[in-house]
Amino acid sequence: MLEQQEDQVTAGSTLARDVALYTVARLAMLVAATGALMLFGVPLLVAAAVAVVLVMPLSMLVFGTLRRRVAVGMAERAAERRARREELRAQLRGDREDEQ
Repeated sequence: MLEQQEDQVTAGSTLARDVALYTVARLAMLVAATGALMLFGVPLLVAAAVAVVLVMPLSMLVFGTLRRRVAVGMAERAAERRARREELRAQLRGDREDEQ
């Protein structure tokens, strides 16, 4: 049981790291695109709006591997939570004895 909890902590920290890295990478790309547009004399708000539209699909291509890691990690986390919830429901119904 302790080993399973350690694996969950490691998986959770890896997922948190991947999500944070993906978020920072997308924001950095947004800032870079906004800055590049401003170099051509585009006003800040217009440059930011255009950069958002450009960066959304571009980041999916450029950071595809990282995006897939985040998606897989989130799917695994959801499956673990679903399994724990079903186990708890089974224990509450009395279908399964508590394993100690």
